[in-house]
Amino acid sequence: MTGRATPGFSLGGHAPAVTARLRSWQEEAAVARLWAKDHTLWSSGPVPEIADRLGWLTLPEAMREEVPTLVAFAREVADDAITRVVLLGMGGSSLAPEVFARSFGSRPGYPELTVLDSTHPRAVRAVDDLVDPAATLFLVSSKSGTTIEPLSFFHHFWARASAATPHPGRRFAAITDPGTPLADLARERGFRRVFAATPDVGGRFSALSHFGLVPAALVGADVAGLLDRATNMADACRRFPADNPGFLLGAALGELARAGRDKATFLVSPSLSAFPSWAEQLLAESTGKDGTGIVPVADEPAGPPAAYGEDRCFIYLARRGDDDAVQKAAVDALATAGQPVLRLDLADLADLGAEMFRAEVAVAMASSVLGIHPFNQPDVQLAKELATRAMRGEAGGEPIPAVAVDDTAATATALGDLLQGARPGDYLAVQAFLAPAPEAVAVLQRLRLQVRHRLHLATTLGFGPRFLHSTGQLHKGGPDTGLFLQVVDEPEPDLPVPGTGYSFGRLVAAQADGDFRALAGRGRRVLRVNLGSRGQAGLGALADALLP
Repeated sequence: MTGRATPGFSLGGHAPAVTARLRSWQEEAAVARLWAKDHTLWSSGPVPEIADRLGWLTLPEAMREEVPTLVAFAREVADDAITRVVLLGMGGSSLAPEVFARSFGSRPGYPELTVLDSTHPRAVRAVDDLVDPAATLFLVSSKSGTTIEPLSFFHHFWARASAATPHPGRRFAAITDPGTPLADLARERGFRRVFAATPDVGGRFSALSHFGLVPAALVGADVAGLLDRATNMADACRRFPADNPGFLLGAALGELARAGRDKATFLVSPSLSAFPSWAEQLLAESTGKDGTGIVPVADEPAGPPAAYGEDRCFIYLARRGDDDAVQKAAVDALATAGQPVLRLDLADLADLGAEMFRAEVAVAMASSVLGIHPFNQPDVQLAKELATRAMRGEAGGEPIPAVAVDDTAATATALGDLLQGARPGDYLAVQAFLAPAPEAVAVLQRLRLQVRHRLHLATTLGFGPRFLHSTGQLHKGGPDTGLFLQVVDEPEPDLPVPGTGYSFGRLVAAQADGDFRALAGRGRRVLRVNLGSRGQAGLGALADALLP
């Protein structure tokens, strides 16, 4: 990472507001206050969740001491004839590992990494079909040690490993905070290793902690190089605001959002394709509360300037050496047309460490601009509680209204009604409680592009329950600008979770119910479409209903 503080921002008429914000921060000694972990950057009174969640600032330096241990563990696993690591996690425990797995791949002689963060029975079965339990390390990752999804995955794969090897514990490791129920479980079952994470780091800020670096080490990534670049960026983020990469990006994001440019749209070089999903959680869960927030738009192909409204800003991450000429031309056209473009240049993949740290500083400071406390997620728990009640059969209230995709006319009418209610600055959030198979992604991406083409709306796509741990906070606590299309199905056959009394199908259905009721309870505009047991054919029918 070069550490340049001016990476090519095209701000147009928004430049004076950004300059004024940087000047204000210098007068207020905001840089020194951030590094002193001063809660008054976000709240006038003391807030325990702020004081206890700023450990990420010193992770690049602190984690250097862990590098020999991480490298030795990775070598030990590779030498034990383990050919695949399956990470069982959600949210902050799974998104950074996915970035490292997809960006770096696995070095020769190291296992491949598969991330499982879907409770849909078809998704679990897909991993079942992929792995040989005797040659797999299952990495159970949960900060709290109580997250229902990774614990359900654990029960499933423990049963499989127990049938395949006399010592199943040797095929499991865990990452969790000290003293959690998962840590206790790991000791009881004889896990190969338990990594105790830093407790004063929140999940979405944990990429450079054990949660991100253990999986990175296991595929042979250069974790020392990632930390070196992150340390260089941390040093650059101690400069005066106008020459500070994190503060510059934070001021731009915050002031653009205040001016109505709150759809932060990511465009990235091909080798960085996983980065936006990680940044999506960081932005959405940090800023999306108290009726405000920045809406991250990930995995949306670049379009011509005419495809976009005036609620956009663009973050373009360009890696040197990638074949990215077509997208670069599209980005240049956007900037020429007056769209705000924030360009960040990476020399190589090790710069991911730097960009992750820069993004964390930027989101913290953008939250300060918006008057938001970035380290809590007050609206996430509601959906969890409603899902738990649904699991117990205690949901109460009216049945959830749903349109059956087989009723083509009703589906087309309901979708039309949802979209016709769009107001300037709205966005469509597609919430797919389906297995995230490539075929499903392709259909839903086509749907997104058609909505953008016809209505000039920003669109997002999240697979449940994964998105509940990412953008779910924004959906319920952020601005009332979302149109929510919840897509569910009825997977057959179901898959029981051993020793629990519930199944994966029941779990994902309860999570969909909980989120729908939470959205409806907040007065959000939400429509459910049920594909039944039609699977991919049902998705095709949904797309046809929207795009006749």
